[in-house]
Amino acid sequence: MKKKVKNYVVETVQRIIFGDPDEIFEMLGADADSYIGTSYAERINLTIRTSLARFIRKGMNFSKTKRMHQKAIDLFQAWYNFIKPHKSLRLKIDSGNRKWFQRTPAMAEGITDHIWSLKELLTFRVPVQ
Repeated sequence: MKKKVKNYVVETVQRIIFGDPDEIFEMLGADADSYIGTSYAERINLTIRTSLARFIRKGMNFSKTKRMHQKAIDLFQAWYNFIKPHKSLRLKIDSGNRKWFQRTPAMAEGITDHIWSLKELLTFRVPVQ
């Protein structure tokens, strides 16, 4: 939240809306007096808005039901983590004409060892536990 005096920002006030403040600060590796930047959250918000038309405006792609909205988000999340390589996760290699080894977030976490195709994602059978 920003405090303004005559349309000038004089102070920014941090508030934790959801969750236990101690847990949030521990997860972020900060103490109660530290600055909590929102750049990571805003970056993923922008990525979602530009990748999912249903977040742009109410129109043809608007989610009419909560169930379909959740399904669209789930598909986006799977695509983002298993199919889309991220530049910030690539590894520098020196292998002939290849200079970079592209990775997805799932590869960086060790969940998979390759970039998935859309067909592989859509036909993957989730094991029943």
